[in-house]
Amino acid sequence: MSDTHAPGPLSRRPAAGELVVDFILSLDGCAAGDGWPGWWGLQSTDYLAWLGAQPEGVTLMGATTYRLMSEMALQTERIDISTEEKESFAHMAQLPKIVFSSTLTQPLAWANTTLVATDAIEAVRELKRTATAPLTTTGSIRLSHSLMRAGLVDRFRVVLFPVITGRTGLERIWEQFEDFALELVESRTFDGGLQLLEYAPTHLEQPPGTEWRRDGGAAHDEGAPPDEGDAHDGEETR
Repeated sequence: MSDTHAPGPLSRRPAAGELVVDFILSLDGCAAGDGWPGWWGLQSTDYLAWLGAQPEGVTLMGATTYRLMSEMALQTERIDISTEEKESFAHMAQLPKIVFSSTLTQPLAWANTTLVATDAIEAVRELKRTATAPLTTTGSIRLSHSLMRAGLVDRFRVVLFPVITGRTGLERIWEQFEDFALELVESRTFDGGLQLLEYAPTHLEQPPGTEWRRDGGAAHDEGAPPDEGDAHDGEETR
């Protein structure tokens, strides 16, 4: 059963010039896991159909993601991966891609990729003004964060896969992000329990604040709960 929630004005396909930061993650916020297949082996038919129905646009990435994905694209015919993964890389090769880097040099091996060595924020600001198709990031944690911090991102889209990678998890996304407020504009549940969450992000210069302090120095009100450590002979708990 699929469930769609569409409360806000952005609950539609991205338009030309709109920028979507896109992540697929495990429940514990990892973009990949050592020893796990693509999509954690949990891609469902309706999720793949939804992916296929997304409007084609321009893919933005940083140098690290470009090096990783271009090498993976070269390996797709030589390694044992799913048909869906091979088709995904074949499709990406046909799409226009822009990589922002001051270290990469021309010519780039991955087809249909343009190298931009100037400031990514200003380049994307101009792209949003002139693009005739949607813009979307793939991977590229630092680039995505910079674009969100600059207020250039229209949608922050996450698909959560129902798995905890734990010790094998790689690329823990949230550890590299500052604080953002997120307004939910769309959600959906795919077969197999995959969760799509789309937000309009707003960067926060600092958290909103709280009367509670985590350094143990706060003077609690009389009605405040006791320190958890009091019930464990002083042993710290988290």
